[in-house]
Amino acid sequence: MDETGGASGALPARRGTAPGWFVCFEGGDGAGKTTQVRLLTDELERRGHPVLVTREPGGTRLGEQIRDLLLHGGHVAPRAEALLYAADKAHHVDQVVRPGLAAGQVVVTDRYTDSSIAYQGMGRGLGRDEIRRLLHWAVRGLLPDLTIVLDVTPETGRLRRGPVHDRLEAEADEFHAVVRQGFLDLAARDPARYLVLDAANPPEEIARQVLGRLEAVWAAAAHASAGGRRSRLGGIPTSGERA
Repeated sequence: MDETGGASGALPARRGTAPGWFVCFEGGDGAGKTTQVRLLTDELERRGHPVLVTREPGGTRLGEQIRDLLLHGGHVAPRAEALLYAADKAHHVDQVVRPGLAAGQVVVTDRYTDSSIAYQGMGRGLGRDEIRRLLHWAVRGLLPDLTIVLDVTPETGRLRRGPVHDRLEAEADEFHAVVRQGFLDLAARDPARYLVLDAANPPEEIARQVLGRLEAVWAAAAHASAGGRRSRLGGIPTSGERA
């Protein structure tokens, strides 16, 4: 075992108490999050890193049941909707995310707390700060090391989704415009933890930018953990190398 709490060659310790890393993809419906999750996961696994891919709502048996209710069921009152999303996140973090981080994995999730802040807090008009406080309690304050916001206009998102829509996707473009601004506002408040990218760009270019930012985040952490000594790798440590 090395000083990061994992086997020699593990990733550098994250900014927290667990040795893993937490990466989140956010954005409006049709932004291409699923594609980018796959591209990042493929590259990290190619480099020999342990990756855990998950999503919200979902990621657990209970989460999938909540997902089906929220996205494919009938009408749900806005406050009930917010509470169901919070319940999904609380269970997901407890059962999937924290164990993955504790095991030294790179946990990559398709949506996290920002989606609820943007959709329920802003889109449903329940209040950004109110939903933020609810989610902070639900996930016990756990934040991603890096959140990538794939910015897409409501019109482009609708075209990409095609004719079939779930309950939230079916909302009017005005709703999705408010949600989009919600994501952008969140990113603007904490630019060090966010990367905002134009979802209209080619997927390969977006993936390159995501990987570049993640390399920078990991290199900075390696630099800090080394007491000011720069990692000779200058980025994501390769399999079998220590940061």
